[in-house]
Amino acid sequence: MPKTKTTNPTDLTLTEARDALQSKSLSSVDLTRAHLEAIAAGNEQLNAFIEVTLEKALAMAEESDARIGRGEARPLEGVPLGIKDLFCTRDVHSTACSNILKGFQPPYESTVTQKLWDSGAVMLGKLNMDEFAMGSSNESSARGPCVNPWRAKGKRKKLVPGGSSGGSAAAVAARFCLGATASDTGGSIRQPAALTGTVGVKPTYGRCSRWGMVAFASSLDQAGVITRTVKDSAILLREICGHDPKDSTSAPVDVPDFEAALDETVKGLRVGVPKEYRLDGMSAEMVALWEKGIEWFRDAGAEIKEVSLPHMRYALPAYYIIAPAEASSNLARYDGVRYGLRVDGNDLIDMYERTRAEGFGAEVKRRILMGTYVLSAGYYDAYYLKAQKVRTLIKQDFDTAFEDVDVMLTPTTPGPAFGINEKQDPVEMYLNDIFTVPINMAGLPGLSVPAGLTESGLPLGLQLIGRPYDEATMLRAGQVIEDAAGMFPAPRNWWAKSKA
Repeated sequence: MPKTKTTNPTDLTLTEARDALQSKSLSSVDLTRAHLEAIAAGNEQLNAFIEVTLEKALAMAEESDARIGRGEARPLEGVPLGIKDLFCTRDVHSTACSNILKGFQPPYESTVTQKLWDSGAVMLGKLNMDEFAMGSSNESSARGPCVNPWRAKGKRKKLVPGGSSGGSAAAVAARFCLGATASDTGGSIRQPAALTGTVGVKPTYGRCSRWGMVAFASSLDQAGVITRTVKDSAILLREICGHDPKDSTSAPVDVPDFEAALDETVKGLRVGVPKEYRLDGMSAEMVALWEKGIEWFRDAGAEIKEVSLPHMRYALPAYYIIAPAEASSNLARYDGVRYGLRVDGNDLIDMYERTRAEGFGAEVKRRILMGTYVLSAGYYDAYYLKAQKVRTLIKQDFDTAFEDVDVMLTPTTPGPAFGINEKQDPVEMYLNDIFTVPINMAGLPGLSVPAGLTESGLPLGLQLIGRPYDEATMLRAGQVIEDAAGMFPAPRNWWAKSKA
């Protein structure tokens, strides 16, 4: 196949690579080696991968080539992927980028990653993230910050890739892997996707198993994917979805062919535009891009309708009560006895205190303190119970709005990527998730698609919100944005050793 013989394999999309592998015009070993070489050349600058499983990757690639040779190729046979460090991978360090899990090598595999290996995918290694997925910039990682491959025009300032799935987004944007797993508790897939010019999908809560994912906030966490195109996301998402009896929150619903759904027309699709998303102080460029997105759908034959989500403004405050409360409970298990780090003390309590003080970073400690406070006697009713009632109202708002529309279109983030260490105020950092958090609170699917560049040359994304378990329609609508915006350019490769 001339295209794959003359093109750098790392420039292929997942779809192109899959097709080239299955037509035998490209071998998985060659494809995997190309990505390993790209990581070796550039990861020192970006810190996207925190561990590269070189020998494992080449062994899996050889097995895939053998399967393809025997005519036994599976859906993702030979496709190299990166895995967010939140997913437990058998005998490979799985730390959620926290010192408290340093050295932990689980003897089991998460359901999501097992599904990928059963589909023939190749594991390149583990990806950087905010510690325990708590962050919007990937600066809270115990393995150091991840750097966005994008830079503003004429600038050398290092920018954040977003978080918590910053390593996944940066690795995909930098051509270190064809796609990556990610997780989303309040926007941790969609926000970094928007800041790196990649596609990020957070499916409906319950669509993917959470078994084997390190828990942050169990009623909000959901696995998803980051890729370079909508079609790539559809292909990858199809393989990780499905009911898992090991996860009681996993839904027993059929998984459609998301890739096939992209060929359907959007003519007559009802696209909602929530008026409460028009916030004061939004970037003018973001507002203009949102308006352009509305026009793209109108031109494609969709019907645009204004909808209202009256309780949307309470979503972020309520989220920062519920999520820390669940985190304080989930993270209580890390005490120096069961997993990872142990710091000796004068007695048992002293050992607990020293272990947790040394093992957790500042942002995790902040959220544990917040969560413990709102769950404490006398404050449970005033904060946690009230936040849960607000969450119900937010869900009801979406239910009402979806009586009139099929999907909703909003910005993904208030603005583009910002500089490392630029935002020191935690509240200012939390506001990055203001457009994504309501979707998690309602358990809905969300998708971020790169839609344009700022005047300074940084990516911006548009977000689509779908009905529960209707990822197919949401992805179909996402294809409209991708088609209208055109193939998104790759960031200039400044990070490779020969060009640093």
